[in-house]
Amino acid sequence: MSTTANSTTNPKPTIFGMSPAELAQMCAHIGVKPMHAERLSAHFFRRGNLDPAAIADLPEALRRHLATGLDWPQTRLVADRLAEDGTRKLLLAMPDDREVETVLIPAAGRLTQCISTQVGCAVGCTFCLTATAGLTRNLTAAEMVLQILGAERIAGMRPRNLVLMGMGEPLHNYDEVARFLAIVTDPKGMAFSPNRVTLSTAGLVPAIRRLLEDDLPCNLAVSLNATTDAVRSQIMPINRKYPLAELLETIRDYVRMRGGKRVLIEYVMLAGINDSLADAERLCALLAGIDSTVNLLPFNEFPGNPYKRPSDAQVSAFRQVLVDHSLVAVVRESRGRDISAACGQLRTEVMQRRRSA
Repeated sequence: MSTTANSTTNPKPTIFGMSPAELAQMCAHIGVKPMHAERLSAHFFRRGNLDPAAIADLPEALRRHLATGLDWPQTRLVADRLAEDGTRKLLLAMPDDREVETVLIPAAGRLTQCISTQVGCAVGCTFCLTATAGLTRNLTAAEMVLQILGAERIAGMRPRNLVLMGMGEPLHNYDEVARFLAIVTDPKGMAFSPNRVTLSTAGLVPAIRRLLEDDLPCNLAVSLNATTDAVRSQIMPINRKYPLAELLETIRDYVRMRGGKRVLIEYVMLAGINDSLADAERLCALLAGIDSTVNLLPFNEFPGNPYKRPSDAQVSAFRQVLVDHSLVAVVRESRGRDISAACGQLRTEVMQRRRSA
């Protein structure tokens, strides 16, 4: 397993990883008016046009810099799967040919895109297929932006919501994720509302506290997935370092410091592991006083993994306990189950076909 921490370093910067303020600095350095930075930002980030030659009437010095002073990375479509429910999963090759998944999830009048932040993942959750391949490298902010622009070009529609819930642990790639969030939520950048951007973490307590200190423009989702340290440490090794009590204290601080902003609690339900009614009662006790929404996620089975999906009756009974304790609890059925839409499945299938070819 290769475990390089960062992306391949390019000798030139790329516009897709630059904030509007940095674009303005670039223009000032070249000696052209700041208005051209806004034109660049609108052209690339909001219109999604990746061709710099398509911008009319640019000063010659700026056009020359765009041609020779910047890198212009592109993603390449490797695989495209469309599910019966409209979910679309794309496997995109980055400039160094490392491949990541991004998923487009349609709903009434809107589109949500699931963004990957790493090639692979080092957290090691035992129910996650991505974890089986380990970590290859972090993605850059530009590569995260290119997932949006690439998917928009392929699907013909820009997402309304972004969720950093794809391959990787976002908070293990904190600096590049923070840069990405700044670009996508800047009104002069990609102009996504921070309320429509959600970062999901397995529970890196120090990084959650840093997220609070830095006031990153996003919502927070936490993968809890168990109600005792024994079970959580079994299925999520990160719990051995940051146990439930410490994680829940941090979540409480998040809600308090964000002025009562709700936190999303993700709970993957594994038959016979964490889906008992006693688990449901313990979950209510753990979340008492925390302004939260609980997403119950019946496990999406995949070959070679020992865990099973609970019955619909068990999921319903578990949810009812939460509702009876006045928790907001929603059962989130796996989208795109007919196209292997669980994280890591499409990439794994493509890699297996290559090996057997």
